[in-house]
Amino acid sequence: MTAESMSPASTPSVETGYSPHRRTALVLNGTGTAGAYHAGVVRALHEAGVKVDLVAGRGIGVVGAAFMSVDGAERLWASGGLWGGSSARRLYGWRTALRMAAWVLAVTLTVVLLPMVGVVVAAAVYPVAYLLRVLGVGGDVWLTMGFGQFVEWVFSPMILPTWLPRGVVLGLVVLLGVLAAAAVRVWIRGGRRRRTRSGFWWALAGTPLDVLTARGWLADGLWQLMRGAASIARPGPTDLGQRFTDLLKENLGQPGFRELLVVTHDLDARRDLVFSLLGAGYDRPGAEPEDRVLERIDLAGEAQRHGFDALAAALSLPALTEPWPVRFGSRTVWRGETHRLCDRPGSIGRVLEEVARAGAEQVIFVSALAPPAGPRQLAPTRRDGRGRLGEALATLEATAERDALLARRSHFKAAFEIRPVHNPVGPFDFGGCYDPRSDRMHTLAELQERGYDDGHQQFVGPVVGASGERIESAATSRP
Repeated sequence: MTAESMSPASTPSVETGYSPHRRTALVLNGTGTAGAYHAGVVRALHEAGVKVDLVAGRGIGVVGAAFMSVDGAERLWASGGLWGGSSARRLYGWRTALRMAAWVLAVTLTVVLLPMVGVVVAAAVYPVAYLLRVLGVGGDVWLTMGFGQFVEWVFSPMILPTWLPRGVVLGLVVLLGVLAAAAVRVWIRGGRRRRTRSGFWWALAGTPLDVLTARGWLADGLWQLMRGAASIARPGPTDLGQRFTDLLKENLGQPGFRELLVVTHDLDARRDLVFSLLGAGYDRPGAEPEDRVLERIDLAGEAQRHGFDALAAALSLPALTEPWPVRFGSRTVWRGETHRLCDRPGSIGRVLEEVARAGAEQVIFVSALAPPAGPRQLAPTRRDGRGRLGEALATLEATAERDALLARRSHFKAAFEIRPVHNPVGPFDFGGCYDPRSDRMHTLAELQERGYDDGHQQFVGPVVGASGERIESAATSRP
């Protein structure tokens, strides 16, 4: 699929192509492994010198947006960087408590089924012993006697009625202990606690996927960028967010620094919250309606400490991971309340609206989702747990993207899409996955390279290259 202007036919304009004179926004949309594709596209745009004034992100797209905003884009694809190293393989795995609980249940179930296993194996042992005797190979006596002793030991009074129930009870106690320890750990690390109405068992169950690793992965990457060569311990989320927004605010307008916009969802207020740090002339808080005042959070003002909160909330998947609690200041419209924030796949439409409000005249939309499939393009259904979750999430994202682009294309003079023609890697396939079409494994590194190639083939070459005269005139007109 080639990048092309998406201005509707009903609103013709002579300015439908790309122009470096216009205010340009880069929108990164996706979940999980889509960040690797974003890194490849950003690398292609970076090497081509494409001018970007505003970066916006949804989901994992906030990672690329955050690093691009503070002149750290190269750390996305560099060797040992966020997507260039092996640290990304551990993102969004099953929670440690659930994995341990699964092992405890497996061992307990094995103990319970031990007598049944003896009965089932008997159906195979005696025919094998008979066959050995007929063939004259020998060993039939040893096999039958050994198995008989095993069955006698399993059904003896010291094992079946005594140790079997004790083993089951011990396994259940260990299972409850693991879940309780995990719940207490989440409660302690949460810090910003609120009253809950959930039952005891639901509190033990928790969410299926782990988001703590993803948040720590992002925080470590940002801190390494900001601290430079100094060996200073990483600060807490609030201090880290304050330093991040201070760095961006103080250098906004300098080469490599760009305006930032992040959209998350407030589970308690049932609203999308817009965290932004815009340049002078594009930040107009005075003429906003009341609803927008509740939803708009200016990171250049009193909300500077919420810089990392916005990024951490965007990494939290609805219903699949724990939301990120944010305690607003007592002088804000939320009056010191603590709200639970997370991502919302359908909020990409809101991202495009906010980008248009911020004065963007043309937008470059990047997504790792391939175009919708047509007839005779069905793929085998995933049966692994995270694969099935990823399939459902990707379907929701694809529908939201299509509706958002169709409904909001008229907000811009020109809009361009960069997306893969085919992408077998699901949102949670950080270790790669098998592609039945090509009959081979696809890795995260290959997805990043595909993003780099698509950035050149779909935008840099056909779009930027075709507007060479305008780029040259823009360069000569600059002081």
